[in-house]
Amino acid sequence: MYEEVNQLVGNPYLGALAYFSVAVVAVIVFLTIFEIVTKYNDWEEIKRGNVSVAMATGGKIFGICNLFRFAIENNDSLIRSLIWAGYGFLLLMAAYFIFEFLTPYFKIDEEIQKDNRAVGLLSLMISVSISYVVGACVP
Repeated sequence: MYEEVNQLVGNPYLGALAYFSVAVVAVIVFLTIFEIVTKYNDWEEIKRGNVSVAMATGGKIFGICNLFRFAIENNDSLIRSLIWAGYGFLLLMAAYFIFEFLTPYFKIDEEIQKDNRAVGLLSLMISVSISYVVGACVP
């Protein structure tokens, strides 16, 4: 099966479609996992106009897609790219928990849910920044 997938992505148009499709599905899965670990419903808060949640979620989306960018650029197969993007996602999630742990004066999720835009912006920047650091480590 590994060979068949590699032959499929050998065609530039089919390869682009394959990478795109896998990345979109992975973004949905990874965002669902993030939704489970946060204490608020991302899409309900965004629907209500919570800009902090939108910034934090946007940072997660950018971070995940940026990890895929590096994984695709640096690997010669779809499967290896997916493995590295998945590993990068785990590191991005670890950064989320470290961020929560290193702010003992307030709870990140509670502040974002209250639409504290300073915390939402900081969350966005951490997701984006960490994705670049992790991406630079992808062989």
